[in-house]
Amino acid sequence: MAIVESAEAGLRAAAQGATMIQLRAPDKTARDVEREAVRLKAESKLPVIVSARCDIALAAGLDGVNLPENDISVADARRLLGSRWISRSVHSPDAEAAGAGYVIFGPVWPTASHPGRPAHGLEALKGIVRRSDIPVIAIGGVTAKRVAEVLEAGAAGYASITMFR
Repeated sequence: MAIVESAEAGLRAAAQGATMIQLRAPDKTARDVEREAVRLKAESKLPVIVSARCDIALAAGLDGVNLPENDISVADARRLLGSRWISRSVHSPDAEAAGAGYVIFGPVWPTASHPGRPAHGLEALKGIVRRSDIPVIAIGGVTAKRVAEVLEAGAAGYASITMFR
């Protein structure tokens, strides 16, 4: 999964082999994020989700939303989005993701996108994979050289901001 800030970056990520795109642009206005989302959905054949904005997922006809750990509940998002994909980002092995279709866990390694947040490591990733009954996607410091480690730890896949820039 490529996590991108613009439609242009998402389209580049698709060309580089991403299998899913998450639009995450916390510094943009809702109108700007919607504009990027509409373009990305129209021009990409990949599933497209947006970070933290159920309203934009609906307005742009996206495939779903990723909810940050302290965002609305998955149940509330489900009432809004129906059968669309809903995932939850978690930064603690004990965080709640009930009702989500998959969870994004990290950071596994230190990452520039979340400075100061401690890395949990591969053992924590293995632990959350063992305890979870839904797919776990690893994030945080994932590089092309670390993908095999993530998959060996049992993650269903990985997400990256920097790999697809």
